[in-house]
Amino acid sequence: MRYSMMSYTMSRQPGFNISGMLSLTAELKLAGVDFVTLYDRGAKELRKMADDVGVPVICHTFYADLNAASPDARVKGLDDCKRGIEAAVELGAPVAMIPTPEKKGLDRHGSRRNWIEGLKEAVAFSTRAGISLTVENFPGVESPFVVANELLEAVREAPGLKITYDNGNAASGEDPAASFTASARHVVHAHFKDWVVSDSPRDGFRPMRDGRYYQPALVGEGVVDHRACLAAMRAAGYTGCINIEYEGNAYPAGDAVRKAVDYLRGLEAEMKG
Repeated sequence: MRYSMMSYTMSRQPGFNISGMLSLTAELKLAGVDFVTLYDRGAKELRKMADDVGVPVICHTFYADLNAASPDARVKGLDDCKRGIEAAVELGAPVAMIPTPEKKGLDRHGSRRNWIEGLKEAVAFSTRAGISLTVENFPGVESPFVVANELLEAVREAPGLKITYDNGNAASGEDPAASFTASARHVVHAHFKDWVVSDSPRDGFRPMRDGRYYQPALVGEGVVDHRACLAAMRAAGYTGCINIEYEGNAYPAGDAVRKAVDYLRGLEAEMKG
């Protein structure tokens, strides 16, 4: 599989350095980098930094709030989306992603309706720009898109929309390998992450769709069956990238990426053997 750097993983902790991140990406022979926002830099500047060390930009993740019921209320979000797509073009990223968090006062059904209406408009200009616009399995009790059938509803309603498959977030609502298989033909990008899970509330754990409580863990140190996910992706002929996502603080971010990549590559070697 083609593993990739997720700048979000690195930028969460103090001391984030873009040049250092790109050097680590090259050292680990990752397929490229997903810039999650632009970090107050120009897209062309970031692309040059990546080009200088031979690291492709494989995705651009940006924020745009399309969770509003009326077209007028979505104007700012659509403007942000247009800027995000323009940045993806300048970065040379073939894929872009918009996170779709829940919104206070709305249930998942209302949020999903709002997002789908906004995504219909967003896909129109991402398609013209030659960018594959995606949404992911996003965690949360009232998140609009957790399980495959919710993402597939958006794909049906907004033709041209694609999926970023997040195996850890999918696992908070259903079997993650089955979730990939159900949506495989629409998946163009992926995230791998992991969780520690509790059946009852605990400090540092958040409630999720399946009624349990989740805390971030390093890939390979939690409950997600990455072997089954990799097998499902291989069976489907998946050729896109897989971001290494880490939201914990037990390890320095660079060490976490290194350990996760070693773990996943080791799993693949076992599966082939």
